[in-house]
Amino acid sequence: MKPALVVIGNGMAGMRTVEELYKLAPDMYDITVFGAEPHGNYNRILLSPVLAGEKSMDDIMLNTREWYVQHGITLHAGDPVEQIDRRQRIVRAKSGLEVRYDRLLIATGSKPFIIPVPGHQLSGVLAFRDIQDVEQMLAMARNHRHAVVIGGGLLGLEAANGLQRQGMSVTVVHVTEALMNQQLDKPAALLLQKALEAKGLNFMMGAQTEAILGDDRVTGVRFKDGIEIPADLVVMTAGVRPNIELAKAAGLHCERAIVVDDTLQTYDPRIYAVGECVQHRSATFGLVAPIWDQARVCGAHLAGAGVRRYVQQTSPTRLKVTGVDLYSVGDFIGGEGSEDLVLRDVRRGVYKRLVIKNGRVTGAVLYGDVKDGPWYFGLIQNRTDISPIRQTLLFGEAMSARAA
Repeated sequence: MKPALVVIGNGMAGMRTVEELYKLAPDMYDITVFGAEPHGNYNRILLSPVLAGEKSMDDIMLNTREWYVQHGITLHAGDPVEQIDRRQRIVRAKSGLEVRYDRLLIATGSKPFIIPVPGHQLSGVLAFRDIQDVEQMLAMARNHRHAVVIGGGLLGLEAANGLQRQGMSVTVVHVTEALMNQQLDKPAALLLQKALEAKGLNFMMGAQTEAILGDDRVTGVRFKDGIEIPADLVVMTAGVRPNIELAKAAGLHCERAIVVDDTLQTYDPRIYAVGECVQHRSATFGLVAPIWDQARVCGAHLAGAGVRRYVQQTSPTRLKVTGVDLYSVGDFIGGEGSEDLVLRDVRRGVYKRLVIKNGRVTGAVLYGDVKDGPWYFGLIQNRTDISPIRQTLLFGEAMSARAA
């Protein structure tokens, strides 16, 4: 008999790992997958275009139910695992189903952080995390007018754009004075805010939510300064937390997330973990690029071809809002010993800021003209000495190639 591989989590990280395993050893395991959602595997990154009406649910499916059948994988969709018995090497699902494993892969992802203000449990208060959230938002947009999005980060702005495209009046509430403050410097954040305001979005900056108003369902939002605004829908996009309760209950070593080594193995050598639920060398992960890297390494080790080691890499950030071009990567703040190269073209709405240290690019923020983003990313990754092209660096790859 083949050894049994059980995968807890039917999302992008877990299934990408299975795909990487299949490339190397397609017949090595009997594979069983448990997923909390009643679907095949879909591209969670593309939920924003679905909300905006640019893509359909079918467009974002990665692995249909037929794919699992074709690959001999047993899928239990809509039946999440509730217990891991490490001594007997058994997982127990919500339905009561028990499955034995020789190897276990945990890919439970993360959970949205719902700000625990009064009223956060009212009907009409949602996260923006899965297909069900999007379906509820689309239904609300058909019959209601006012939406409030709490959180002006990447996900919040994409949710706000989608709801506005569906005809709702949307106000974005952000606790700091700059949008996407984890990815943008203040000048770029201001340009972004102005562009989104021109599209019809409203913003309340430096605002702290005190309570969500309503009896059975949400009717408004009140802030600490006493201001109240109407709301038929409140979307919480104030960050996520690694989903580690199952792993903790099983006695796996967890800190902020499930601690893994460079092979994505946990402290239990039979158990691996990938994605937003893991912590590697003190870091946790939310972007797709590092998770794809984890999947390649983990898949190789599950296949018995384990020579790879996971190495953390800088990943770029892009905003999926039609008509808004934004690219951010690396250390865009800088510090002692660093210097900035800045280009501002107000008429064209273009802003570029490169952070230079010891003759190398360490970070970049681009707004309005992002075509050279991947080139700057490559300079950062390769630690390229930019001294010969410093004078033309801000003008992009083509100009710098001619100068060199």
